[in-house]
This record gives sequence, structure tokens and C-alpha cells, in this order.
Amino acid sequence: MLNDELDTTLNRLLSQWHDWSRSYRYGKGYPSADVTCRQARASRQYDDTNGALDAKVDSTIMEAFDAAVNRVPQPHMTALMFQARNFSTGANVWLSPRLPVDPLERSILTMEARNILMRELARDGVLN
Repeated sequence: MLNDELDTTLNRLLSQWHDWSRSYRYGKGYPSADVTCRQARASRQYDDTNGALDAKVDSTIMEAFDAAVNRVPQPHMTALMFQARNFSTGANVWLSPRLPVDPLERSILTMEARNILMRELARDGVLN
């Protein structure tokens, strides 16, 4: 992948991870369990046109992404979390008091955090 494509992909994954980690669930497919009998699982074979299988793939990717983010040391993890929040909201308004006040220092820390995360994702096989 080119660097621009890789940055765009990482930005998209950070935004999706923020939404996923905040328990926002996309409405893909039908429920896999009936309310009256939670132990019974409905087959997903008839639900693939509604995105149930895609939702499972997306959830698996987000679980792997979450594991990689959790291995990033502090304060780099905080930089990633706030960048993910800014990507998710579409505005660069969220700041952390734990991060440097100087914008240049903060951007350097964020770039280091992104590099650490990219190495973790490559190690896990999430991104190449």
C-alpha cells in the first residue's frame, strides 16, 4: 500500500474503532437470537444479504484492532484515543490534558503513536 492509502485506512479504522469501542452497533442483519429463547441461535445462512456475515467480519477486525491499540504504551495510547475521537466526530476539537500543550510536540507524539500501532497491526496481520 502507498503511504496515503495506509494513512487513510488507519484513519478509517481509528474512527470505526472509536465507534465500536463506545458500543455503537451498526444495524446489519437480523438478530441472531430470539428474545424469548436466548440460548437458541438462528442460522445466518439466510441473513447474508442483510450484512450479518459482514458484521461478523467487521467485529473480528475491530477486536484485533482493539487488542493492538491496548498494547500501545502511554501516553501514545491516549494520543490515539483522542485522534480516533476526532476522526469519529469529524472535527478536531478533542484534546487531552495528558498530552503536550504544544501542537508540534503533540503531533510528533501522535505520529509516534501511529507508527507503534502500525507495527502492532502488521505483527498481528491486520494491516500489511
